[in-house]
Amino acid sequence: MDTDVATATGRLARGLEPLHAQVYFAAEAEPAYREACLEEGRMTYFAPRAAPMGPVGPSVVTGTFYNFSPDLVARFIPRAWSLATADDLVAARFAVADASLRRLLGDDAVASPEMAEAARLARTAAEAVQPEGRPLAAGHLDLGWPTSPHLVLWHALSILREHRGDGHIALLLEAGLSGLEALLTATATGSGFTVAFAMASRGWTPQQWNAGIDALAGRGLLEPAGGGDDAAEPALTEAGSALRKRLEDATDRLGAAPWTALGTDGAARLGELGGAFVRTAMANGAFPAEGVFASRSRG
Repeated sequence: MDTDVATATGRLARGLEPLHAQVYFAAEAEPAYREACLEEGRMTYFAPRAAPMGPVGPSVVTGTFYNFSPDLVARFIPRAWSLATADDLVAARFAVADASLRRLLGDDAVASPEMAEAARLARTAAEAVQPEGRPLAAGHLDLGWPTSPHLVLWHALSILREHRGDGHIALLLEAGLSGLEALLTATATGSGFTVAFAMASRGWTPQQWNAGIDALAGRGLLEPAGGGDDAAEPALTEAGSALRKRLEDATDRLGAAPWTALGTDGAARLGELGGAFVRTAMANGAFPAEGVFASRSRG
């Protein structure tokens, strides 16, 4: 894969990802999943996201989501499947995407020719995804396509995002980074989650967090933790920064193939159309203003 092509497609994928990821923060999400009989809280994240793979067990969710504490996952999976079917949660998730995109973009944008064009282009890329070694993407590939263009766009970007994430996990394994260690090094770049949100949402205790820092410090990837009960702010060493750079570059390379199905002009056009939708969604509060992201660039 040409380095320039991989870099360009990686930039496109990251730029469009907020249109997919906003569904995890949407005000419509919790009520919809509660109506589907899930319990409030983290169950309404784990089960709907895993639902395209079917009623899988906690090890599958831990393995595919990767940076969550296994203990946290096990609190909600497989119990979720005794409360709601995977098919019902897939349907609820599409309903959440429908409602949130209409709120964030407006009905005129949802019904626009630009949305229809963006949906067509994104679907072309998504249909080029190959399932081998991509379990989350494969689960989404087996779902039926919606008919509304804004949901086609969202579903296509969901497939592409999970395809990219599956490849990233393979690289994390090759680098010898556990789920916690991957989260620590990503947080330490300053362009992802804040420490407080990363710990709380992924279910790691301060003791586990600091032990992870100490382990990575022993490998020369992070500065040593400060110790104590409070979670330390991780800081990448030069070697740690270089590793994260290699991981991101390799993730671009492994994730590039579907996007190349668009050709240079098609990819540029999708970036133009989707970028406008992303800016509107962000301006209309797609993500919490404070306390979650250290930077908005990672969406």
